[in-house]
Amino acid sequence: MKLALKIIFIIFLVWMAVGAYLINTEHEKAQVVMGLGVMYLSFIFMPLFIYFRYKDGKYKKYILNDQKLKEAFSQQGKK
Repeated sequence: MKLALKIIFIIFLVWMAVGAYLINTEHEKAQVVMGLGVMYLSFIFMPLFIYFRYKDGKYKKYILNDQKLKEAFSQQGKK
């Protein structure tokens, strides 16, 4: 999956570079190419990346809950 994400990212970077080139040359389909690149990047790549990155529950240490807040405020008062 990691390799697939890298390949998809490279494809989208090339796609966006081609779109930027077409915009600079004022091609009539440049806006469509760039728009599709942004859409695919945001609706295909980002969900896959987020799922792959956080599927193992690695995000749980970054979530604030009451226990962590109480701990942080009690340590702040001791300083």
